[in-house]
Amino acid sequence: MAFDDYKSIHGRELGITRSSPVKLVLGGIVQPHSFSDAPMAPWYTVATAPSAAGAGAGALIFVNDGAAGSPILAFSDGANWKRSDTGAIIAAA
Repeated sequence: MAFDDYKSIHGRELGITRSSPVKLVLGGIVQPHSFSDAPMAPWYTVATAPSAAGAGAGALIFVNDGAAGSPILAFSDGANWKRSDTGAIIAAA
């Protein structure tokens, strides 16, 4: 099965199709999925946020104090966690 984005994990391909409908694929087998609930990003503070490099570019987190002390959704650019509203690096103050 061809899909758009994939990684090899323990010798098995894990992928996501971009065509509609979106499909999750593991080892060539389409996996069941449900998006009936709103997706939830993991919550952190600036001090407890994981490494942006380790998370990888495109990863998303919710930072309780990342917008000068206010909550913000942040994304990894592969090196830093960036605020989703301004693109600035997250900071507690």
